[in-house]
Amino acid sequence: MASTAGIAPNADGPRVDDAPLLAFDTSTDVMAVAAAGPHRSCMLNVPGGAAASAQLVPQIVHALTEARLALRDLAAISFGRGPGAFTGLRTSCAVAQGLGFGLGRPLLPIDSLLVVAEDALGPASPEGPPARVAVAMDARMDEIYGAIYERAGVAWHALLPPALFTLAAWNARLESEAAALRCVAGSALAAFGPRLHRPAGAGTVPHETDRAAALMRLARRAWAKGVAMDAADALPLYLRDKVALTTAERVAARAAGTTA
Repeated sequence: MASTAGIAPNADGPRVDDAPLLAFDTSTDVMAVAAAGPHRSCMLNVPGGAAASAQLVPQIVHALTEARLALRDLAAISFGRGPGAFTGLRTSCAVAQGLGFGLGRPLLPIDSLLVVAEDALGPASPEGPPARVAVAMDARMDEIYGAIYERAGVAWHALLPPALFTLAAWNARLESEAAALRCVAGSALAAFGPRLHRPAGAGTVPHETDRAAALMRLARRAWAKGVAMDAADALPLYLRDKVALTTAERVAARAAGTTA
């Protein structure tokens, strides 16, 4: 995926909710890094995956520089806690904790699936009507990281917290929620193709537009709500203990996929 970046002044000048924040997420193949302060912001969406562990810190430095912020300026650090790629989650949490301990700043953990939902609906307004989003991310091994969220105004509620699903279990859950869904979003739409149900009347959002901007919006709301935690208490959200298949299991999974 080609990298995308956005650098912009905050048009209305300093506001009460313009505390300098840094946010990043390395749970998917797209690494999102965002820095925003009273005057400028920088949103980066760059290749992640295996490159995340080597590229996260340089991208953080780049984002802070473009936003005209120093590490000491930050009020808090936000990170995508998962679910997602095992190595990516460890990278994100470790860097967030290192910065939190080193700077003496609190952390703002954000569900990585909620970032997908926020991106799918775009920026919210306080008067916005309720909208429900099902997020389905490819978890590999023919499984799905799924969650269902509802946004009313600018506030999100997890109706179904992130969990690991088989394809059959996720499809059944989608059908039970079909009438209320605004859309289904996430990488599982492309990964599973027609095997993943598309409820009638619900839109589909297989690709994200600006993961970094969505993450920063969520970080700002978390900061405003006072949900920051001490760095010592921050943990990644793992939904799977087993992160790899044996050769025999991979053969069996491929066979099941061709006969499903």
